[in-house]
Amino acid sequence: MATSETVKPYNDNDADKKQQVADMFDNISGTYDFLNHFLSLGIDIIWRKKAIRTLKASQPQYLLDVATGTGDFALEALRMLNPRKIIGVDISQGMLDVAKEKITKKNLGDRFEVVLGDSENLPFAADTFDAVTVAFGVRNFENLEKGLADICRVLKPGGKAVILEFSKPKRFPVKQLYHFYFNHITPRIGKVFSKDHRAYSYLPESVAQFPDGQRFTDILHRVGFSQTVCRPQTFGICTLYIGTK
Repeated sequence: MATSETVKPYNDNDADKKQQVADMFDNISGTYDFLNHFLSLGIDIIWRKKAIRTLKASQPQYLLDVATGTGDFALEALRMLNPRKIIGVDISQGMLDVAKEKITKKNLGDRFEVVLGDSENLPFAADTFDAVTVAFGVRNFENLEKGLADICRVLKPGGKAVILEFSKPKRFPVKQLYHFYFNHITPRIGKVFSKDHRAYSYLPESVAQFPDGQRFTDILHRVGFSQTVCRPQTFGICTLYIGTK
């Protein structure tokens, strides 16, 4: 929920969080994939595959990937789940341009389509999708409850939302190592490779503010999900959430 404590990418900018997030991802779209895999030491690829695997049993045919970015998660879902269609929605045109290049290169235009849109006001009818996925995107919502409620709205009854998001490790020494890496190493590497010096400082700030674990599953229940699952990954650095409508 947007409050006076809302963490924004650019503190010296009067634009709302939504516009700032769009601008930030436009700025870093060219180096985003490389830095994602580099900064996570490639572990993000394992997390994504685990998340997608949770949908195998239900064999969803019509998927929505919210905050699709450069399309990596949706492309992996296409490969692993073989659905009829995936639609990716994102607020950043710069990120979608990278995704479109991948779609064209792989000749997947008939099965993967990307749409510029607001994740908190999804341009789709209620009860449309068999599953909705979000990889490291809900943290950037301006109004978290509104965004999650809209994800619930567009899901068919019985459909699943599969959400990956960074979380805060609680055990020594992982907590201390994670804090040091995320707050000191990540921003410095980000500055070297990205033309946006704030983007990788915003990352640890937004994670620190995010209501992870039980607090997040409580929100999922509150907005309409009947069942929820919370599975910490890699010492609690990341968490996989599953909500069933």
